[in-house]
Amino acid sequence: MAKAIPNISSRRNGCIGSRKGARRIPKEVIHVQASFNNTIVTVTDVRGRVVSWSSAGTSGFKGTRRGTPFAAQTAAANAIRTVVDQGMQRAEVMIKGPGLGRDAALRAIRRSGILLTFVRDVTPMPHNGCRPPKKRRV
Repeated sequence: MAKAIPNISSRRNGCIGSRKGARRIPKEVIHVQASFNNTIVTVTDVRGRVVSWSSAGTSGFKGTRRGTPFAAQTAAANAIRTVVDQGMQRAEVMIKGPGLGRDAALRAIRRSGILLTFVRDVTPMPHNGCRPPKKRRV
């Protein structure tokens, strides 16, 4: 007689979201991507798994207001608020992009009380990348 396979369903067992409270990570990496239109703040652990994220759009800003420094500051505060409750003490900050929210997001991260080990600018810079379009003849 064949053995019955147990039905493992996380929805019926009520295990959805149970890992969020269980994770306690003392050191994390905060990625800030600041474009001219939006600022996205992602908090990951050292291996790169996303723990929390927020953006100016999800913080309630629409249209051209998403690119403002205040929107970036709000997004950074929202992303960090959840991980501070989980016990984050130290963090590395990686800032990417040319947007207005770079400094404001970094200011909000410093104000949150987290000890920053280093702040690194990881904006991609071309080593004379793509060929420019041909000259316009009028």
